[in-house]
Amino acid sequence: MSVAAASPIKITVVTDKARILPANAKERPFPLEWTRNIGIAAHIDAGKTTTTERILFYSGAVHKMGEVHEGTTVTDWMEQERERGITITAAAISCAWNASCGPWKGIKQRINIIDTPGHVDFTAEVERSLRVLDGAVAVFCAVAGVQPQSETVWRQANKYKVPRVAFINKMDRIGADFFRAISEMREKLKANAHPLFIPIGKEENFRGVVDLVQNLAYIFDETTDPMGMNPVTSEIPADLKEQAKEYRDKLIEAVSDFDDVIAEKYLNGEDIDVDELMLGVRKATISLQFTGVIPGSAFKKKGVQRLLDCVVNYLPSPIDVPAMVGQDTDGKDVEAIVNDKAKMAGLAFKLWTDPFVGKIVFFRVYTGILPKGMSVYNPRTRRTERVSRLVLMRAMDREEIEKAYSGDICALVGVRDVITGDTLCDEDFDIRLEPPSFPEPVISMSIEPNSKADQEKMGTALQRLVAEDPTLRVKTDTDTGQTILAGMGELHLDIIRDRMKREFKVEATAGKPQIAYRETVLKPADGEGKFIRQSGGKGQYGHVIIKLEPNQKGKGVEVVNEVVGGAIPKEFIKPATEGILEGANNGVVAGFPVVDIIVRIVDGTFHEVDSSELAFKMAGIFALKDAMKKANPILLEPIMHVEVTTPEDYQGDLMGDINRRRGQIQGVENKAGACIINAYVPLEMLFGYVTDIRSLSKGRASAGITPSHFEQVPNSLLAKIVETSSKAPART
Repeated sequence: MSVAAASPIKITVVTDKARILPANAKERPFPLEWTRNIGIAAHIDAGKTTTTERILFYSGAVHKMGEVHEGTTVTDWMEQERERGITITAAAISCAWNASCGPWKGIKQRINIIDTPGHVDFTAEVERSLRVLDGAVAVFCAVAGVQPQSETVWRQANKYKVPRVAFINKMDRIGADFFRAISEMREKLKANAHPLFIPIGKEENFRGVVDLVQNLAYIFDETTDPMGMNPVTSEIPADLKEQAKEYRDKLIEAVSDFDDVIAEKYLNGEDIDVDELMLGVRKATISLQFTGVIPGSAFKKKGVQRLLDCVVNYLPSPIDVPAMVGQDTDGKDVEAIVNDKAKMAGLAFKLWTDPFVGKIVFFRVYTGILPKGMSVYNPRTRRTERVSRLVLMRAMDREEIEKAYSGDICALVGVRDVITGDTLCDEDFDIRLEPPSFPEPVISMSIEPNSKADQEKMGTALQRLVAEDPTLRVKTDTDTGQTILAGMGELHLDIIRDRMKREFKVEATAGKPQIAYRETVLKPADGEGKFIRQSGGKGQYGHVIIKLEPNQKGKGVEVVNEVVGGAIPKEFIKPATEGILEGANNGVVAGFPVVDIIVRIVDGTFHEVDSSELAFKMAGIFALKDAMKKANPILLEPIMHVEVTTPEDYQGDLMGDINRRRGQIQGVENKAGACIINAYVPLEMLFGYVTDIRSLSKGRASAGITPSHFEQVPNSLLAKIVETSSKAPART
């Protein structure tokens, strides 16, 4: 794991009497340094939503704890979420917390929380949430430890340089092991993870935590305090004092790498006071090179208040992280420095269609103030639009506000021509912020309306759903006229169909899912394309010569102009390039998109009268097809990483099933009485897999499936896939 170098840390310890920094507007309800924008992210079923519910309860944002299994949670508000017990869309909600210790003790901090999905099919929700957050809480299951989607979320947080703390949840479960989970974080995530607390007991005997920073214990008593509102503060139990000292020394040693004062005192054997150590942990966390770990059980209402203390004390405020960098129209870097008095700029990171108010745009304000009624400029469309209303989101509820300040996460109503990733700013502030990036779809299916009336409604529904979800693609097959939906997995497409039915009243029939294959080449080749038409009058003439070669994995299609001597005039290079890119949408093996190639335009000829942009575009298409046929083209299929957790009794059956699916088993390990099988399996062989393994294991096995990479389709299957694809409508 590569981590960003430690950046200068700006830590502002404030009191209620001296709360205004120069960057704050006087009318702000919460100063910047008292604001935390965090996300709750993890593998599916690690307990993110339950943790969020407990945070809202203890902070006073709600007066009754919701439960996932009862369908009463605040952040899982969609019907599908409550029915299935999973999070589908990221929900934003705000609360406030008074830390019980440290420099911020007694000062109410605003915490803006985004609860993200854990299922890989909805990874775009995590991606765009982390893009606009200042910090994150990574939730891990104390039994399962680091799971495949945990690794994906961790990589996403590294990508956007988001500091984080870790919450090892479900310490009350049989097989829970706090220290093994930390060991897995170090091994699998390459994280510099250290306990900030250690558990008192585990499984059914989990009854408290030892605070290594403050050197005291918090004891939970379910009989006298069933809601966990008032844990008892006490001395560290005698049988844990030695272990607590060992881990506190390790914590101080780790933090001394980030704080010179602590390092000097540590080397000299001097005592380090609590506030000094807290600030040291904060510096280390914000540097991205340290992760503090907290044990707890959200379901049993144990340890969540300590997690909230850690969010306030250790995760950054908007002023503690480097300024967001965008680009101006000349491509030069421009900083959006967090300051209420600067010009306004922010990022639209999510769209949602509300049946009552229309399009809602989730927006992070990076600099300046956004008042209701302001006209904002969109650099992508080069147009201004008026923000008619501003709201703070409370999951599905909304609170009207007059202004949004630097560092705020809010929602805009009234702007129309906005897509995910758009920058909205003052008209005289030339900046375009980097949008979040999203993975390509791996699966597609045809969808047909059941009636003429549904046909019209389906178009509207799909238009809105695609605007909301950047990983959902819709196209019309030119051969059959069918509408093709492409997404991240079976569950993703199933939810989309369900939403069409419930929200837009569209009845539709879905075809069998199709795999999003890709094509590439194995060797270099030359290609030539000519487009010549003579019809009596002005003709058409375009002639392009290219060199094609394989590119690095993940690089896509690159086109390079190497024409010299004016063999092709400059005005025809662009259409020739467009033709090559268009040709790459349909390969020569089975008509699937081409990836990971470099195309060099090296020569060609033109006609002074007959040459046109259209002719050179067509010549570019023909040249690519010609070169592809000579370059040993191959078909690639998506390979998924599958992690199966099963009782040992069913290990043999499930491994045999993976082998029958053309899977490659990478390793088997035993953890807490369960067997964990890691394998790579072609997506084509995984339709209905979760249902099948439940049958094989009598409902006791579970599987996590995440996209991994593309591999060449075996020759024994190629003819069948080519034949099937020639009949199927799906091309993604």
